[in-house]
Amino acid sequence: MKWQNLQLAVFPFLKWWPRVTRKALHYDLMAGLTGAVIALPQGVAFAAIAGMPPEYGLYAGMVPAIVAALFGSSWHLVSGPTTAASIVIFSALSQHATPGSAEYVQLALTLTVMVGLIQFTMGLARFGTLVNFISHSVVIGFTAGAAILIATSQLKHFFGLSLPRGGNFYETLSAVFSRWSEINPYITAVGLVTMLAGILIKRFKPRFPSMIVSMLVGSVAAFALSRILGADVTKIATVGALPASLPPLSAPTLSLTTIKMLAPAALATTLFALTEAVSIARSLADKTGQDLDANQEFIGQGLSNIVGCFFSGYVATGSFNRSGLNYQAGARTPLAAIIAGALLIVLVLLVAPLTAYLPDAAMAGILFLVAWGLIDIPHIRKVLRASRYETLIMGTTFFATLFLELEFAIFLGVMLSLVLYLKRTSHPRLRSRIPNPRQAERPFITDPSLPECPQLKIVRIEDSLYFGSVNHVRETINAMYRENPGQKHLLIVAREINFIDMAGADFLVRLARERKAEGGGLYLYHINEGVCDHFRLIDDLMQIGPENIYETKQEAIAEIFLKLDRTICDRCTARIFLECQTITQ
Repeated sequence: MKWQNLQLAVFPFLKWWPRVTRKALHYDLMAGLTGAVIALPQGVAFAAIAGMPPEYGLYAGMVPAIVAALFGSSWHLVSGPTTAASIVIFSALSQHATPGSAEYVQLALTLTVMVGLIQFTMGLARFGTLVNFISHSVVIGFTAGAAILIATSQLKHFFGLSLPRGGNFYETLSAVFSRWSEINPYITAVGLVTMLAGILIKRFKPRFPSMIVSMLVGSVAAFALSRILGADVTKIATVGALPASLPPLSAPTLSLTTIKMLAPAALATTLFALTEAVSIARSLADKTGQDLDANQEFIGQGLSNIVGCFFSGYVATGSFNRSGLNYQAGARTPLAAIIAGALLIVLVLLVAPLTAYLPDAAMAGILFLVAWGLIDIPHIRKVLRASRYETLIMGTTFFATLFLELEFAIFLGVMLSLVLYLKRTSHPRLRSRIPNPRQAERPFITDPSLPECPQLKIVRIEDSLYFGSVNHVRETINAMYRENPGQKHLLIVAREINFIDMAGADFLVRLARERKAEGGGLYLYHINEGVCDHFRLIDDLMQIGPENIYETKQEAIAEIFLKLDRTICDRCTARIFLECQTITQ
């Protein structure tokens, strides 16, 4: 058993390999082929954004994609160069070297291996739990916003417009509307034909590789229009021929000076790349019901950058475009990403020159379909109906993704989730509990119509007792005491308390002293295992009194009943507890 666990830890791809059936292999092959074709033009575009030579964008989508799929956790995540990561790299390195120069490339490779080492270390240190702070509403909002950004970035190719480079969401939309009269109808027609072909194939022939077929349909349509009307009239732009070469071996420059210079950029890039990759992986995992291992994903991303650096790849992370396309194309296992990376190598050698016939508008049409598939409308409706808090989180993340920096949008959504979570946990519910006289064992219930003991208040705290919630609990208990000052004894049902920090322990000690000074006492019962650790460590348990902490309700009531004022009990006719039956009047 230990040997098997060790094997799975070292070779995590053994976990999903049994899923590779003949049927799954067919889907993975089609998805991999589609992903490889899409990666050709995108790699060149991302390299240009990053300030790298065009071929480096292709190299970053080869070996890193294969390594990340082998050693990661997600079934559908595809790693490689991305728009956002490329922008981060350019902003981090352009101040140290001229973009495109040999020195710039060397810094990019060094930055890549540094990012990979940090990611790998974080995975080994089990920092993957950080992903638990990314709520489902953050993922939904971020995915929907990113989908719109993907579509917006393709508007210039879809309409044949010349737009300023690097414009954000609203600047791009404004530019499109301001140049509406310049739209090329032939280019738009190619994009529409590509989209229509993809929709029809998906609708009537779902087993067909819709992405590849729609690309071919768009290419044929573009070729026909240019042949009939003339290329000078249609002006249909194509991706263009790409360089046919294998990724050359390379090595980073790990000098102390370079490491010190790039350390801040490496840390910032790491946090962003991991957040982006895990957010994408989690959004796709939610769609498929997969249990994502965030720690393994950290390790996979780290190894992909460490190994990729030596094969001329710059920083790679999870790609929204290719991961969404991989999912939409029907990929079943990470083998699809491995096939995509391997086929990309082959395509660069054999087919790259043929991309000269692939229209930009066809690519845009395909990415429009991918973007639409990423918008989870059913879950958006569910969140809108279910919770105002979750709606606020989702909406904030969505609009932040559109109008702010991509990485800041994720962090903002996570921070808002934490703030609202702390707000909820800082106001735990306190329920008054009363023995049910209608049942023989008299279990505790919450029923305001039933009489309470005039001397004993029973309260259940339904959340953790920590520094953020102590003040609310104190105010609520004080209000209860002011309403019934005769209830000098207080029994706290601690079953729902899963954590008590030092502030909570101090509060209980003060509360015990106050009740004792009033002639009563503080008692607790049904404390969960481990919650008392703070008491034992700081001797608070002794100050409250071990005799005042009980394991069962019966034991607690029996012991507390003996401490009540018998003269008050003699005048009471409610008979709240079973023990009250022993009183004779």
